[in-house]
Amino acid sequence: MTTRRTRPAPRPPEGTPPRAELARQARHVLADAVRIARWAAVERGAGAAPGTGPAQERAAAALDLTPGQIRAGWDRARLAGLVELHGGTARPGWRLHAWDRDDSAVLRGWVALLDAWSLVHPSPEDVAPGAVAEVVEALPQVLTLLQLSQGPVDVPVLLDLLGQRVEELREERCEVPAAAEPAHETQDTPGTDGLPALLDWALEGLAAVGALTLGPGPEGRHATLTPLGNWAVWVKLEQICVAAQSPAGNIEQSAEDMLRGCARLTPGPARAEYRAWLAARTLAAAVTELLTVARGEDALLRGLAFEALRVVGAPAEAEVRATVAEPSLRPYALLWLAEYEGADPDDAQEVLTREESTWLWVDTAAAVADHGESALLVRHLDSAVQGTVPALLDEVRAVGHPRTVQVLVALAAAHPDPALAKAVRRAAFQVHTGGA
Repeated sequence: MTTRRTRPAPRPPEGTPPRAELARQARHVLADAVRIARWAAVERGAGAAPGTGPAQERAAAALDLTPGQIRAGWDRARLAGLVELHGGTARPGWRLHAWDRDDSAVLRGWVALLDAWSLVHPSPEDVAPGAVAEVVEALPQVLTLLQLSQGPVDVPVLLDLLGQRVEELREERCEVPAAAEPAHETQDTPGTDGLPALLDWALEGLAAVGALTLGPGPEGRHATLTPLGNWAVWVKLEQICVAAQSPAGNIEQSAEDMLRGCARLTPGPARAEYRAWLAARTLAAAVTELLTVARGEDALLRGLAFEALRVVGAPAEAEVRATVAEPSLRPYALLWLAEYEGADPDDAQEVLTREESTWLWVDTAAAVADHGESALLVRHLDSAVQGTVPALLDEVRAVGHPRTVQVLVALAAAHPDPALAKAVRRAAFQVHTGGA
């Protein structure tokens, strides 16, 4: 993320609204989710999160919404990164803190919701799970057609394209040698008769999250991407990062703003910035401020805060050692202490337990999902200590990181291997529905 060559950002399609207007539309889509998240943040000491039970009833009464609206809004808040669950307690996510002032945080939260649309829009109960998975996997091509068409497209046209893409996916699976394909895989191969209903389900789910609109047309309904949906599909096609550019002049900034400003720098220039920022402060105050940022919700800033603490060195030892008891900081603190005590950075990972390494993998993946490009998230798979993806998914589900669902959804959306993406989506759904 910090070493790629700089290149001019491609211009969005003509007619794309300014980012501020896109963010306004995203805030509108997620307005109820934000209200529910803020209510939960205030009431988090009063019981369970408002997705179910008495807390749902209290939230409905306080916010003048129905229990169903509370449940749907709570799902959206979780998937958009507005809230995190720690045990049964809701805690505001970093995007919620930045919601009113940071358009990039808003847009990334909405894109996270778009990637997870099938989790917030239950599929028809009488349809085979395999058929649902095929439609989810084939849908990006449908969205691409809508984006390239720059206007309404009749649903029958989209259905024809969906059918072609599903057939292509099945043909690709059939190319796997028979000896390598489990015999039972063919028993659940769904037919194509249910595709119209599944396309309707998908279009309605995308409309529900603000990506498109549905209207009457000469051959039935037609679909049109909203400006927000059009921009999101274009961003995915261009594979660009939408995070804000680093601000200049970091010495006078707060620790959080300084670290954000250094996020785009290579390690050498970043360390120079850290030294300059530290020189302008007392070390005790600087260490306290950096650790406060590390305790926040943004995983990227957590990692950068410990990089800055490496520049501090010995004066930070006691404060860093004290954070070993904090679950969210423990892996970072253990690595910092190992390197401080002379371990080679490449060998320092050995001080972590398997569970701590998995927690750190998820936290780092959350940072990449929030601030990096999809290819980086795919490559992040190679850094996992587990030897296989199924083993990784099992341990990720068990480790209980609050960003697990968002990380798995983002990884599934980014990975080019359909079978692996399907397995990751299944794991995300299991965690989302309480199967961890």
